[in-house]
Amino acid sequence: MSEKFSLATWMANIQINILVWRVGRQVGSDAAGNRYFEEKKARRGMKARRWVLYKGAPEATKVTPEWHGWLHYNMDAPLPEGSGFHKPWQKPHQPNPTGTVQAYRPPGHLFAGGQRDKATGDYQAWTPN
Repeated sequence: MSEKFSLATWMANIQINILVWRVGRQVGSDAAGNRYFEEKKARRGMKARRWVLYKGAPEATKVTPEWHGWLHYNMDAPLPEGSGFHKPWQKPHQPNPTGTVQAYRPPGHLFAGGQRDKATGDYQAWTPN
């Protein structure tokens, strides 16, 4: 079964690369290895299509804010790394970790030990009159 899956994946990658070679041109890439493309020739009366080929599993949160703006036609070109938009206090972009091992789990979560802190006595349960 895994041989068919790997063959299908291999064939899909070949088809995508042929399509990109025929109709697209690479505009750039980001630090995560994602590659961004635009149509060589826009269709009549329409904007040129833009798309991303993800490195690894496709996940939309891997797209950095600069490239997200470019993909959605908010800007003509992505912001360069040294632009005024980037501030020294900003952290580097990270994809959304929800559903992964790196996801936040509060104290008391079953995957984080399952032990909640003892009640402090400042809570009083509601009871109907």
